[in-house]
Amino acid sequence: MKKFWKYLLVVLLVLVIIAIAFLFRPIASKPIKTESGEPVVDVVLIGGGIMSATLGTYLTELQPNWQIRMYERMDKVAQESSNGFNNAGTGHSGFMEMNYTEEKDGKMDISKAVKVAGQFEIAKQFWAHQVQQGVLNTPTTFINPVPHIAFVWGDNVSFMEKRYAAMVKDPLFAGMKLSEDPKEIAQWAPLVMQGRDPNQKVAATRMDVGSDVNYGAITTQLVSNLEKHSNFKLQNSTEVTGISQNEDKTWTVEFKDLKTNKTSHVKTRFVFIGAGGAAIKMLQMTGLPEAQQYAGFPVGGEFLITDNPEITSKHTAKVYGRADLGAPPMSVPHIDTRYIDGKKYVLFGPFATYSNKFLKNGSQLDLVASTNKNNVLPMTAIGLQNMDLVQYLISQVMMSDEDRMNELRKYYPEAQAKDWHANQGGQRVQIIKKEPGKPAKLQFGTEIFTSSDKSVSALLGASPGASTSPYTMLNVLEKAFPEQVKGEWNPKLHEIVRSYGQDLSNDPQLLDQTRHYTSSTLGLNYTTPEAFKKAEAQK
Repeated sequence: MKKFWKYLLVVLLVLVIIAIAFLFRPIASKPIKTESGEPVVDVVLIGGGIMSATLGTYLTELQPNWQIRMYERMDKVAQESSNGFNNAGTGHSGFMEMNYTEEKDGKMDISKAVKVAGQFEIAKQFWAHQVQQGVLNTPTTFINPVPHIAFVWGDNVSFMEKRYAAMVKDPLFAGMKLSEDPKEIAQWAPLVMQGRDPNQKVAATRMDVGSDVNYGAITTQLVSNLEKHSNFKLQNSTEVTGISQNEDKTWTVEFKDLKTNKTSHVKTRFVFIGAGGAAIKMLQMTGLPEAQQYAGFPVGGEFLITDNPEITSKHTAKVYGRADLGAPPMSVPHIDTRYIDGKKYVLFGPFATYSNKFLKNGSQLDLVASTNKNNVLPMTAIGLQNMDLVQYLISQVMMSDEDRMNELRKYYPEAQAKDWHANQGGQRVQIIKKEPGKPAKLQFGTEIFTSSDKSVSALLGASPGASTSPYTMLNVLEKAFPEQVKGEWNPKLHEIVRSYGQDLSNDPQLLDQTRHYTSSTLGLNYTTPEAFKKAEAQK
């Protein structure tokens, strides 16, 4: 207990120092001198992750004559949050993520699960189109069929029953199976039942159309294709150091070559900031008044991982549990099959870690550098309002190796420490947002920022993140280029995403056609609702 209060005191002291040191710190970049008549490119993409790669792919297909530049601070793309080892690789569809469903006044609210499921259907259509166009390689290099299983025990069984009853009424979850039979669950996910108390009450749901996704592989393949186009240029080992608006409403982006330390700049009509956790810092550089409402709270994640064939051969599933009462959404435990660069792994986590960095390969000064007179009070207010989150993070940081193994044994009772090693995942920055006349709010999802003049967009936040990148980048196009989306780009968007503009949850026939198309193209498992009902009736 003494350690807890000592740690808390240190955290509060650091926050006070930050507040005093940066209370009157300016936000915006200094104006960058440019010469009249300089060439102007159409789009600058900051960050070489899956968001920039996806947006660049859309724009290259929609407007092939546009000049696009991408700047990435690492020596190659997909090395931060998009990297296969820096995330859980889940194709988030709401099938098993119980934090997407909530019981309110005795009724199960599945609206968030429905929303996320619909978004991932768009992602699969985008990727299927890219496979057919030869942009993405053989699907097994980036996506593999892995059933999605929600698993609970004890008092949570009744929650599972209510959740299942509500979800199977929606076409997006047709084909979901529920079981409370330990033997059947052992067939679905042997590891979770090995060594478990036979008297323990358990329940699980299963969706066979689930998937494991290597977002790093998708990013690398998309960017490799973009580099084939003469209008696209990528610069790695390049850090953006300034973003300022010119009198003619174009933007000048200043950047530094990290190998030579030489600085340069480019003028552009549109800036997209897809820099992961660093997006808030980059957005602050613009000096846009509407950007001043944001601050960020960094949270890291650590996973236990194994490549022992005796373990990986027994587990082909993504099994999500239910977070403890009062725990934040980021704490949902899961034991997952992963396919990374042709090798199979099993991963368990996440365990929250704390660092002041906004990126895994960032600086311990990132949090300090993002603090200013506009967001210091909202940050302080959030800290006071979310003491349960602070306590959760402290308890996670103080966990021993044995504590982590004991958490794993809740999902794999026979787990042995010798088979597992810790792997530090990527950094995520949760949004702290202050709106006029409203209290500050801590947000755990993603948010698209678009400036009032539609010349700057940024992606802020975390989960579900990469899995919905094609849907999210569609939203960027709609906000930043509304006239083109409604006009000349519209037919092509319907080619890329066949269900574009339609609600699959309310159109079972179109949903069935869409899943046939994406599953056959991407090599996923899909059973039509009619075939599923017939199979269940024959049991």
